[in-house]
Amino acid sequence: MKFVAKAWLVCGLTAICAAALAPEAGAQGKEQDRVENAGRVMKEIMDVPDDIPQSVIDKADCVVVLPSVLKFAIGIGGSYGRGVMTCRGGATFHGHWGPPTMMALEGGSFGLQLGGQATDFVLLLMNQRAASSILSSKVKLGGDVSAAAGPVGRNASAESDVTLRAQILSYSRARGLFAGISLAGSTLRPDNDANKRLYGKEISAKDVVLNHAVPPPPSAKLLLATLNAKSPRNLSK
Repeated sequence: MKFVAKAWLVCGLTAICAAALAPEAGAQGKEQDRVENAGRVMKEIMDVPDDIPQSVIDKADCVVVLPSVLKFAIGIGGSYGRGVMTCRGGATFHGHWGPPTMMALEGGSFGLQLGGQATDFVLLLMNQRAASSILSSKVKLGGDVSAAAGPVGRNASAESDVTLRAQILSYSRARGLFAGISLAGSTLRPDNDANKRLYGKEISAKDVVLNHAVPPPPSAKLLLATLNAKSPRNLSK
């Protein structure tokens, strides 16, 4: 009888522990899915030479990928999406692409322009100031940092006036169509709660991206492999 009682006690404790850990594991899995989706989006876009010009991605310090951003306010055009940001390593952003930090995009009127469907966004951060601003706090695109629709096509140059002036170049993909798009008026911020779920501990976006305080999660393999293969060197300086 004592053996049976102990067995039931062990089973009960195991069930309680499993129930307590299940939500945490589920939340981590959700963030891992976002990272994997970002990798798929980046690979699909980089595999098409007429999308982001090579000369532009080669001069980017960081990349933000936001898969399936959804419009939530019909008639207003507000949108909300989550994704990841990864930067080249080193003090001058000239190393390999490093571990991703989770990001959130909010607000803006671009939802109306795109007809309200789910849309993938890719943002290229073209200098260190843009990266530092975004990693520190929420920034307004077109206000706190300058932003413009990115050039598209294999013959587009990173030396155009728009490209040279903008700190962030933004792109969108919806229903198979890829284009530069202005995200002015929307905000971009680090999602540190999502970082905690992804990495299993409290960690800031700066520590992830700039200090490489954690190794990249397995879910980032495709994203980092794609960027390191397509743009292994920073040619901006």
